[in-house]
Amino acid sequence: MKKLITILSLGIFSLGYSQSDYYNDYRRSITDVNWQTVAANLLLSPQQKADLFALNNQYSDYNSWNRAYGSNPDQWRVDRYRSIERIMGPAKYEKFKNKYYKGQNPVAVYNRNKNNYKSTQVKKYNTIKSRKPVTNNGVNTKSMQEYERRKKLNDGSHLHVRGNSQGKGKSK
Repeated sequence: MKKLITILSLGIFSLGYSQSDYYNDYRRSITDVNWQTVAANLLLSPQQKADLFALNNQYSDYNSWNRAYGSNPDQWRVDRYRSIERIMGPAKYEKFKNKYYKGQNPVAVYNRNKNNYKSTQVKKYNTIKSRKPVTNNGVNTKSMQEYERRKKLNDGSHLHVRGNSQGKGKSK
C-alpha cells in the first residue's frame, strides 16, 4: 500500500511540476514581448490591439490555464499562435514571427526549448557526480590518507580501504 501511495504521489508531483513549466512558458510568451511596441510597429488597428491584449489576459492565473490545458499542456502553443495569426493577419503575423522568433514558427521554438532545463540539470548532475577529491596522478587523497592511517595500526585493516588505486589494498 505504501508503494502505491508513493508511486501515485510521485506521478502527481511530476505531472504538476511539468504542467507548471508549461504554464511558465505560456507566461513568458506574453511577458517576453512588448506588445505595445508590436502593435505600434505592425500598425495594428484598435480592434486588433484590443483582441491581442484580450488574448494575453485570457489566462491570468495557473488555475484558469490548467482548466483549459491541464489534459494537454502542449496545446497552448498551437492555440495561442494560431489566435495571434488570426488577429494580426498572415502578412503582419509573418513580420511578427520574423522579428521575435527569427522567422521560425513560435510553436516549434517553444517545443524545442521546453526541456532545456532538463539537459542543464543532467549536465550539472554529471559534473557533480564525476568530481572526486583526486590529486597526484589520479590517487584519491582522502582514501590514501585513510590507507596510511590504518596501515600504522598494523591490524590488516589497510587492505580493505576503498579507492586505493595503487594495488596496496582490496576494493570491495
